[in-house]
Amino acid sequence: MGSYRLLSQEEIGRLKSQMCTAADWSEIEVAEDFSTDYVSHTRFSGHIRIGSFRKEFLLAGGMKKHSGLYYTTLHNVSVGDDCCIENVKNYIANYEIGDGTFIENVDIILTDGESSFGNGVEVAVLNETGGREVMIYDRLSAQQAYVMAMYRHRPGLVAGLKSLIGDYVRSVSSETGKIGRNVTIADAGYIKNVKIGDSCKIEGTARLKNGSINSNADAPVHIGVGVIGDDFIISSGSSVEDGVTFSRCFIGQACRLGHTYSATDSLFFSNCQGENGEACAIFAGPYTVTHHKSTLLIAGMFSFMNAGSGSNQSNHMYKLGPIHQGIMERGAKTSSDSYLLWPAKIGAFSLVMGRHVTHLDTSSLPFSYLIEQQSTSYIVPGVNLKSVGTIRDAKKWPRRDGRKDPDLLDCINYNLLSPFTIQKMFKAKDILKAILAASGDGPDIYSYMGAKIRSSSLKNGLKYYDIAINKFMGNSIIKRLEGMDFTDDMQIRERLVPEFAAGEGEWVDVSGMIAPKSEVEALLDDIESGAVRDMEQIHSRFREMHARYYDYEWTWAYGRIKEFYGIDPEQITASDIIRIVEQWKDAVVGLDRMVYEDAKKEFSLSAMTGFGTDGDIDTRNQDFAEVRGGQFESNPFVMETLDHIKRKTALGDELISRLAKVR
Repeated sequence: MGSYRLLSQEEIGRLKSQMCTAADWSEIEVAEDFSTDYVSHTRFSGHIRIGSFRKEFLLAGGMKKHSGLYYTTLHNVSVGDDCCIENVKNYIANYEIGDGTFIENVDIILTDGESSFGNGVEVAVLNETGGREVMIYDRLSAQQAYVMAMYRHRPGLVAGLKSLIGDYVRSVSSETGKIGRNVTIADAGYIKNVKIGDSCKIEGTARLKNGSINSNADAPVHIGVGVIGDDFIISSGSSVEDGVTFSRCFIGQACRLGHTYSATDSLFFSNCQGENGEACAIFAGPYTVTHHKSTLLIAGMFSFMNAGSGSNQSNHMYKLGPIHQGIMERGAKTSSDSYLLWPAKIGAFSLVMGRHVTHLDTSSLPFSYLIEQQSTSYIVPGVNLKSVGTIRDAKKWPRRDGRKDPDLLDCINYNLLSPFTIQKMFKAKDILKAILAASGDGPDIYSYMGAKIRSSSLKNGLKYYDIAINKFMGNSIIKRLEGMDFTDDMQIRERLVPEFAAGEGEWVDVSGMIAPKSEVEALLDDIESGAVRDMEQIHSRFREMHARYYDYEWTWAYGRIKEFYGIDPEQITASDIIRIVEQWKDAVVGLDRMVYEDAKKEFSLSAMTGFGTDGDIDTRNQDFAEVRGGQFESNPFVMETLDHIKRKTALGDELISRLAKVR
């Protein structure tokens, strides 16, 4: 928009003849090329600024409408160039409206008093009664929220974060709301104290109150029919459709909520999907997915999680109220009709089946099945490592990243095997060996943390964890020695020495970002001390940690060589590396073969039940092949698994051939 001028007396006269009124015509400013031709039946009050009307909108079905103001009431409103505002039942008050915006058939849009537009709202996650509140704001990341919710043992840190977010809240508070460029608001009801970003579409929405919709041209936001939202932030690229209701929620980038989903006091980070069911006080880290009408997620922390139909949890065990919480670590899933009694903690990439009424902690036994039999919980350690579903999930998550915004808020690490999960496997081996040592080899069933482990499951778990550790350690060593020729053992040793000291010790999963605990703690110390001055510095530090993941990972893996292989890395030889690579090949091929056999079950005779209706066996087989994409050998996932075996074998052989030359 360029310069503005007052209306001429002639223009005022034409506007009056077109059924326009103003409390004070001198309070209206217009663009230099403003035309009265496209303004009729409009009432003005307060300070008004109006752009030019040159653009014609092409609507669905081929209908065209020229930009302008028709049948509307404006109070203290700035209207950009080429906007069309038509049929506002009540009024629009205290808003700046960007160029090219289309507003039609709405009830009311207003900013009433000073508003922070949802910024600063406290969301009571995990504990419904409070104590883990996360203060939401426009640029909240999963990592920031995790620290604020889970590090309550450091009150100075939490106070520091709230202070920094408070600074941001004050910077965006205003008595004037903003509607961005090229926004569409059609057939909507009540919109109060809502900031709306560029290219947003709001169509048929019932009510929006006290929120920010951070849409932009790269990643537009869509708010659909019947949606009701109060006290919220919606991030770029997300859609909220079809009667969704939400209150005190943060909805992260590229999230999808629809089909009458309801959520209260909940956080949803990148690529979450919620349909049909209900969420209450949940911390939904990246890729938390729930599709079913009968599913309730309550008072839990999740990420990379898929909730089966009828999944439920209980956070109201005693008489003090709904104070209990649960954690399902990354990749944990629930089957249909599963139940967990909080408090509980479920290990990474585990599958929960059945109803569990004891307070389980399987966090040190990742990749397990948790099965209920006759009201007893059984753990099958490590078995999910060979599940075709686990591998399929790991491959699909990066492909399903719907974020188009170049400014990504959440740091997401997709690795199935990482120091975070491998450190747990080392611990799991110690636990399982200790159980064997304490109870001997005689019992058929062992007890662990309120659950049972069958003897065969325990021994298989040790085997699965060994295979996975071999795979991870071998991957790290091969990657470290990639693309280099060595003439002697000393060159190999020098190459293996890490460049970074950071990475040793414990690792943590900060809601999607995997990092050394020492680096996370260093950032938290700086926040607590006041060395970090604003939230953008925190973003930068988390991004830096995320970017250096593989450097940190190698430092950790290098420190585990002696523990796992019994070889001092400072004395390692080419022959030692060749033996490690041979073990790695056996682990990779062995695990892939187990996944291959698991995939076969999807093509068994029992899996074909219900196919080929009204036909014979040949008809059934052909129907199955057409629907499921061919025979087992031609299935894309199976072919990819076989190709993976070939590629990894060739990778190991190539390194062995280079090392065989070392003398």
